[in-house]
Amino acid sequence: MSKNARLDLGLAVLTWVGVPVVTVLAGGDLTYEGVFPLTVVLGLLLLVRRRWPLTVLLISVFCVLALRTAYLTEVGWVWPASAAYFTLAAGERRNGLRWAFGVGVFELLFAANWEWVVNQVPAEQTLARVGGEALWLALVLTAGTAYRNWTRWQGELAAGLRREQHERELDARSRAAEERLRIARELHDVVAHTLTVVGVQLRVVDEALDDSPVEARDALRTAQEVRARAVTDLHALIGVLRERADGGDPVDVAQPQVDLAGVDELVSRTRSGGLAVELEATGDPSLVPAPVALAVYRVVQEALTNAVKHSGAGRVSVRLGYAADLVTVEVIDDGAGGDGVAAPGHGVSGMRERVAALGGSLSAGPAGDTGGYAVRASIPVPSFRS
Repeated sequence: MSKNARLDLGLAVLTWVGVPVVTVLAGGDLTYEGVFPLTVVLGLLLLVRRRWPLTVLLISVFCVLALRTAYLTEVGWVWPASAAYFTLAAGERRNGLRWAFGVGVFELLFAANWEWVVNQVPAEQTLARVGGEALWLALVLTAGTAYRNWTRWQGELAAGLRREQHERELDARSRAAEERLRIARELHDVVAHTLTVVGVQLRVVDEALDDSPVEARDALRTAQEVRARAVTDLHALIGVLRERADGGDPVDVAQPQVDLAGVDELVSRTRSGGLAVELEATGDPSLVPAPVALAVYRVVQEALTNAVKHSGAGRVSVRLGYAADLVTVEVIDDGAGGDGVAAPGHGVSGMRERVAALGGSLSAGPAGDTGGYAVRASIPVPSFRS
């Protein structure tokens, strides 16, 4: 049973219990031909109140008026149909509140006329009875209106959150497309560099084949190694280019390639800006293929940029570890430690996608008990196969 169905059944049960109890408390008699049939009908109508709220109210009011005018029940004009009034006022039906108010005013006028003219109840007593019913009707309609406004506010809030989530997803896709475009540029650089080197070595072979077979053999070996490295580079980069990035700025095919040698220059430029940067590198950087080298450069570049712009750091430690199967990057500053840092933002998302595209992992966040902000990346180095 759905939540709405359970709520409707609960209101029906409340009506089946409440109408007889209030009738007794108001001094009326429980009659099998009056109160009990009215109670059953009013409760059953509530089971379909969501589908036909106005019809349920009109039938409920008609039943109350019919039994009151037939003297089968002695108390209650508006309050037995309270749930029906509330449903119409609280629902999303157009002019539902106006209909509930109009039906309520008609029932109150009918009740006043019946008590005063037909039952010959004194005017003061009639006013007291009908006035109490009018106050109850006002309370029910007010509660229904408040509930309707609350549900609308909840719906608008949920819609706003969905729109915000959708905008974040679109923004993330846009950043991913931009990152893929940058990697495409670097792919062009890798291929162009490889073809150039291979072309030079083949020219050496052509010129030295007759006069210097040893030199020609060395040139062929070099060309073979470069080719193997290029194959590995292409396998590492091609995965992130499966989806075409439409639009955007045209690719600048003449853009120079950055690599591990550029890390020193990057550190030097950051130092010149007043930030103390300590660079420590272990291992042989020549073992690192071009896509991994590019990723290392971008991670260090973005981490240093965040340290300069956002963290308020005075010192940064950059540690690079080159191994045959893995490259590690660690950039730790002594700044805000993530409390007021803009990262992770667009830059961290770009770093994470770049590293993930190469099969690695990246974390960015507070450095720990020592404070500061830390960016750590591990990127596997694929093995070469000739």
